[in-house]
Amino acid sequence: MSTAATTITHPSKARPVVIIGAGILGRRIAAVFSSAGYSVHISDPSPSALDSARTYISTHIHEFATTTHSPRPSALSPGRISTFTTVPEAVATAWLVIEAVPEILPLKQSLFADLHAHSPADCILASNSSSYKSRLIGGHLPLSRRVLLLNMHFTMPPAIRTVELMTCGDTDERVFPMLSGVLSECGVIPVTARKESTGFIFNRLWAAIKREILMILAAGVSEPKEIDLLWREMFGRGEESLPPCRLMDAVGLDTVADIEENYVRERGLDGQLTVDWVRERFVSVGKVGRKAEGLGGLYPPDPSTEDVNEKEEEEEGQGPLLYLLDVGLGANTPDIEKVSTAGRILKFQPGTTGMMPVPIITGQSLPDGVDVSPTAGRIFWTNMGQSTSTHDGSVHSATLDGQNICTLLPAGTVHTPKQPVVDDTTQHVYFCDREGMSVHRVRFDGTGHEVLVQTGALDNTAHRRDMTRWCVGIALDRKNGHVYWTQKGPSKGGQGQIFRAGLDVPAGQTADSRNDVELVLEGLPEPIDLEFDEEDGMLYWTDRGEHPWGCSLNRIKVVGGLKVVVKSREILARHFNEPIGLKLDRKGRKVYVADLGGSVYWVDLQNGEKKVVWRDEGCYTGVALISAGERE
Repeated sequence: MSTAATTITHPSKARPVVIIGAGILGRRIAAVFSSAGYSVHISDPSPSALDSARTYISTHIHEFATTTHSPRPSALSPGRISTFTTVPEAVATAWLVIEAVPEILPLKQSLFADLHAHSPADCILASNSSSYKSRLIGGHLPLSRRVLLLNMHFTMPPAIRTVELMTCGDTDERVFPMLSGVLSECGVIPVTARKESTGFIFNRLWAAIKREILMILAAGVSEPKEIDLLWREMFGRGEESLPPCRLMDAVGLDTVADIEENYVRERGLDGQLTVDWVRERFVSVGKVGRKAEGLGGLYPPDPSTEDVNEKEEEEEGQGPLLYLLDVGLGANTPDIEKVSTAGRILKFQPGTTGMMPVPIITGQSLPDGVDVSPTAGRIFWTNMGQSTSTHDGSVHSATLDGQNICTLLPAGTVHTPKQPVVDDTTQHVYFCDREGMSVHRVRFDGTGHEVLVQTGALDNTAHRRDMTRWCVGIALDRKNGHVYWTQKGPSKGGQGQIFRAGLDVPAGQTADSRNDVELVLEGLPEPIDLEFDEEDGMLYWTDRGEHPWGCSLNRIKVVGGLKVVVKSREILARHFNEPIGLKLDRKGRKVYVADLGGSVYWVDLQNGEKKVVWRDEGCYTGVALISAGERE
C-alpha cells in the first residue's frame, strides 16, 4: 500500500532506534544498529536484563561491526546505547521501534497500543515476532499508523544475519526499500516477503521439513539419528550447524508442536502424524528435548548429546569467549618487514556459526601472552619488542573490547616478557622475562613492579647465552602460595625444567639468592606455558619440543601443593604444531591450546580428545578466556 499523504521518515542517527526487550535477541538487534553508528535505546522492565544487555553489547560489538559489507569507514564509532525501564521515555523521539518481547499475542497487542500512544507520528513500528503477523499484533491501530507497521524478523545475529521483512497488509511500500538499505548498512541481509505469510519465507521452508520428518518418524520409517545422518551427507557436513532432529530437540518439541498447529489450523492440514503424535508421544510425558532436564526428546538423554548441548550454549553466547594473541609472524602478514608491529589480539567465540576471530587490538610489537581479569573487566598482555634481541619489552592492558589501552610497564622496562597470569585477588599481573632470566609481578595500575626470581645476571654474557636460565611460562597456586615457571632450555634440546617458589621473596633474601626455589621436573623436551588447576592440584603445560614427547599438552598431579607425584605425569594430547599458549576451561572440562602453526584447539580433560576450533595462517602464542557468567 502506498499513501501519498504518508510521511516516510528518513533514517536518523540523531533520533534513536528503540528495542523493546533486552533478551537474547533484543540485545543482538541493539548491537546490529549500534555497530553502524545508530543511537539505540533499549527498554525492559528488568534492570538486570538491561545490565546484561549492556555488557553483551560492549563485549561483542566488534563482531557485529565486522559483518558489514557497506563502504562505511572501519573506524566508525558505535552508536550510543541508552537503557530505560519504561516504554514512554524510551520511544519519545524514536524513528524506528522494534519489539522483541515474548511470543504472547495479548502482551504484544497491548505493547503496540502503548507504542502508538507515546512514539512520534512518523515512527515506524516493527515486530520481531516469528509466530504472529503484524496485522494481528497492530490491527487495532489506526490506518495512519498501520502504514508504518510491519514485521522485521531477525534470526540470530551476528552468526545468522538474515532479516525478514513483511507487510501488515497496509504497510506503505516505500518503507521496505528504505529499511532494506538501513539493514544492509548494518551488515545484515534483508529479504522481503511480497505478501502476508504465516512463517514468512524461511520458517515455511523449515516447517515443511519438520512436518515431513515428524511424519517419517511417526510412521516408523526411520529414526532421528539416520535422518540427521542423511541430512548432513546431502546438505553439508559443517560441524557448527545442527541437523533437523537435533535442532527440534534444541528448540523444544512443545514449541515445535505449537508452531505446527498454527499451520494445521490455517491450512486445514491433518495433524495426526505431526502435532498430535508429538504431543502424545513426547510432550505429554515431558520429553520436550534439551530443556527436559534428562528426559530427552526425539533423541534419548545420553552423554553423547553433551557436545551438542555445549555447542548450542556457545551459539547462544553462553560458552567461553576467547582472547587470542597473534604474534604477527605468520603468512597473514604478507610484508615480512612489518612483522615487528603486526601483532594482534582477537576475540573469538568457538562454536558460533559463521563467526571468525575479530581483531580488537592491532599494531603490537611481537606480543607473546595474554590473560583476562573478570573483576577489573580488562585484558593484560606482554609485548616482546621489536625483536627478541632488543631490550624493549613492555606490558599493557585494555578493556574487554580493546579500548582504553594502558601501559603498565613501558618499552625497555623488561627484556622479553612472555606468558602473563592475573591474580584477581591481589590485582597483580605475574609474568616471565625470557632473555631477562627472571619472574616478575606488577599491580594492575603499573605500580609495585617487583622481580621475584632472577636466574642469571644480565651483565654476564655466559648467563645470557645459557637457555636453561630462560624463564617462559608461569602459573599460580594461590591456595598453597606458590608460583610455578618454566625454564625451557635450548630449542628441542631436552633440557627443559619446571620450578616453583613462594609468591613472595623470603624476608632478608633477594630474587637471585632466595632459598625456597624447588625443582619440579627436569629433562623435558622444551616446556613453554603453564596453567595450574587449584581445584584438583593439576599442573598443565605445553611443550614445543621434538616429537613424539614434544609438541604436546601435558599434566602432572601435585598433592596438596606440597609434593609432585612424578608417576602421574601424562601426555594429554600431542601432534600440535609448535604449541605455546593454553588456558583451562573448568566449566567446559577443556583446555584451549594455541600454536604457532595458526591453530586453536580444545582438548577434553577426560579423554584427551583434540579438536581444531580455528585455523588460519596466523601465528598464535597466547589464549585467554572469560566465561559467559563472568562477562555478564
